[in-house]
Amino acid sequence: MAKAHALEVEEVLRHQCVTLDKGLSSAEVALRLRRHGRNALRRTSRKTTWHILLDQLRSVIVWLLAAAAALAFVFDENVEGAAILIVLALNTAIGFATELKAVRSMEALRRLSLVPAKVRRDGRLYEVSAEHLVPGDIVILEAGDIITADLRLVEAANLQCDESTLTGESVPVSKDIVRLPPDTPAPDRNNIAFKGTAVTAGTGEGIVIATGMESELGRIARLTELAEPERSPLEQRLDRLGGQLVWVTLLLAALIGGLGIWAGRDVLLMATTGVALAVAAVPEGLPVVATVALARGMWRMARRNALIERLSAVETLGATTVVFVDKTGTLTENRMSVAQILLAETTVDLEHGGHATETAFSSGGEAVIPAENEALRLALETAVLCNNASLTGPTQASADSWGVGDPMELALLAAGREGGVERNALLEAFPEVREEAFTTATKMMATFHSRDGACTVAVKGAPESVIASCAKVMTPAGPRTLDAEGRRQWLRRNEAAAGEGMRLIALATKTAATDEEEPFSGLTLIGLVGLLDPLRAGVALAVAECRDAGVDVVMLTGDHAATARKIAADAGLGDYQELKVVELVDVPDLQSLTAAARAELMSAKVFARISPEAKLALVALYQANGAIVAMTGDGVNDAPALKKADIGIAMGQRGTQVAREAAHMVLKDDSFASIVAAMEQGRIIFGNIRKFVVYLMSCNIAEIMVIGIATLSGLPLPLLPLQILYLNLVTDVFPAFALGIGEGDPGVMRRPPRDPAEPVLASAHWSAIVIHGAAITGATLAAFLLALYWLRMGRADAVTISFLTLSLAQIWHVFNMADRHSPLFANEVTRNPWVWAALALTITLVVMATYLPPLASVLALSPPSPEGWTLVLCTSAAPVIAAHAVKAVRGKADTATNDTEASRRC
Repeated sequence: MAKAHALEVEEVLRHQCVTLDKGLSSAEVALRLRRHGRNALRRTSRKTTWHILLDQLRSVIVWLLAAAAALAFVFDENVEGAAILIVLALNTAIGFATELKAVRSMEALRRLSLVPAKVRRDGRLYEVSAEHLVPGDIVILEAGDIITADLRLVEAANLQCDESTLTGESVPVSKDIVRLPPDTPAPDRNNIAFKGTAVTAGTGEGIVIATGMESELGRIARLTELAEPERSPLEQRLDRLGGQLVWVTLLLAALIGGLGIWAGRDVLLMATTGVALAVAAVPEGLPVVATVALARGMWRMARRNALIERLSAVETLGATTVVFVDKTGTLTENRMSVAQILLAETTVDLEHGGHATETAFSSGGEAVIPAENEALRLALETAVLCNNASLTGPTQASADSWGVGDPMELALLAAGREGGVERNALLEAFPEVREEAFTTATKMMATFHSRDGACTVAVKGAPESVIASCAKVMTPAGPRTLDAEGRRQWLRRNEAAAGEGMRLIALATKTAATDEEEPFSGLTLIGLVGLLDPLRAGVALAVAECRDAGVDVVMLTGDHAATARKIAADAGLGDYQELKVVELVDVPDLQSLTAAARAELMSAKVFARISPEAKLALVALYQANGAIVAMTGDGVNDAPALKKADIGIAMGQRGTQVAREAAHMVLKDDSFASIVAAMEQGRIIFGNIRKFVVYLMSCNIAEIMVIGIATLSGLPLPLLPLQILYLNLVTDVFPAFALGIGEGDPGVMRRPPRDPAEPVLASAHWSAIVIHGAAITGATLAAFLLALYWLRMGRADAVTISFLTLSLAQIWHVFNMADRHSPLFANEVTRNPWVWAALALTITLVVMATYLPPLASVLALSPPSPEGWTLVLCTSAAPVIAAHAVKAVRGKADTATNDTEASRRC
């Protein structure tokens, strides 16, 4: 029954072998239930706690640490091995605790199967579980019902359905039973009621044509299952860095061990040295610091109304190059609002504040007072009388609580209230005596109201229908005859307003002798009302911030192109006339598209009438072209693309449970501005990660070089393996923690996003690591040699001097992590209070390692003499002093170059 919308009702009934008055028999229901299965979505395997735990171990760096621990145990370095395992356990525990709440989107979909349904079977009405519906069942619908299977409607009386979970659009869809062309896309199949949607008004009956995974909702659920989430850029980069470290570690260990054996050194000694090199090369603190930095970013984002489900998604936002933003509920407020009232000789604009009823009436820039404008007052009264909605409070507290009823009728009531026209007061003066309900045949609604012994008829409906039914038009001078040319002029005004993205209804009135009179003849046209889903406050500013940050914003909507263009222009996505809008109802065959066609498609700023499959294809297209894609959404139809995107962003207030659980991030306030704030945090996080990776690697390179040079030159080892591990876990980690949770550069959103292919450490960073590492190595070896040959210390005491020199040099090295263009004493490092706390703690731990007997004994350290401390302080400070001197010289050179360039330009 895939083409049931293209068949007449009788054909559908005949095809399903069922009669409308009797329904299926109990025996036939049992047979079809066995044939088609339960009306439920397929259960997907739940991600177990063990899987979440194992995910924390899928990292090259974690494997490298485990290998180093195993190597330490092989050579009886049990303390080193145990310490590395403790680091691994700590990192795993942090990641596991944070990511325990994994993505389980199908569970939310399955809850829909528990809703009851009213069916006709054996000629009687029954209420059965939705799971037991079968194709051919006759289902009875009333306002408030959840539709539990795809139905071909066979009866519809003023039936309207909220299909926002499937299409993302907030306006209820009027339903009928009229046969449609076979190629009609799903969102336009007005004779089908879809599983998972809700009846907002009217009554109807339908025959079940699809259940479970065969329904439209099931099709989207299948897409969500198939949409494989991409690994985050940070995970990919850290794995690449881990791979580089593996090769560097193996190369150095093999090179130095081989050279030592070739030089005649003891094989066991060189094996022990290899363990020390492995321990020195692997930054044990990197996984822990990265995890804590991401967790800290996650907490900061939570304070900005962005809840992160997965740690790595924190940094992914900072790498985002394009944001696919859902129009309804993200750029707009997901509610209708009166924007214009078109009267005979003027157009009245309504400017909205933060709430639906904070409205100002104006025309041509001049304020208009409804009480003093007869035509405007009559328009508001008619809109309020011909209405079945009700406002629940004086203002819009929230999108879900400001009223009950059709969103369009609520918008009319809100405009009336601002103009001083209250429905309750008006009904007291002019009681309603009859209502002519809206039908798809007339496309109009009318209410009769008792007034001075006669009836005032208030009419609203589709502009084409109302204008055709009008004999007169209301003007400032009173009613005037509406001729054929006048009707054409009103239709042209209607088309022009629709071209600006508005939904329009017409208002008309007449006086009837009794309430039995025909409501839709001899009407007087009052005007047209243009409604929009208003732009959310702050959206245009947030879009401008994205543009400044080099992030493309592309709008996706199930709405029509004209409406989409207007909202996109108001949001700042481009000029109204120049905006490229593409209607993408069908899924593009990306494989068959030429490079030029792909580029042309990707140049669009707005995709309208887009289907769930097309959203998924677009995400894949941009990802294949190297983009890091963020995708926002709130409906079931958005779930596949949310899961596929690099960072899926669901709405927390209006979003469906399905969308929220398929996403990586949930916005508590549904605000696009919160996405921009989260992007800023993501960029800061990556900058911090890069800072502490450079810091950790330069410290570890220094340790490798100290051991390697000493081994190749025949010197005693200046450091013991356990001392190296203590440095890695203490003096490295705490300053790295401080760098990882810093506030970051406030100007980070004024720069373009990183190249998605850019690694954590580029060539410039590796150069800096080697240079800083060489400086710290030189200072450490100098202190060791001076202690041995100048101060005539024993080997154990000289090792203490080299240990303390390396420790303090690494501590001071944290000040080299400030941006090269920042001042010496006032920069992002010196302003970071965590840095000072880390330095105080680290220095305390270094002193304890020297003076606390149990710890000093394990580390083979002894308290140095005053001369030793003097030597330590002088040599450890030399690298940071030299680095800042070089920085000052380079800064002056850059300034001179800039001045020269400026003079040349002048």
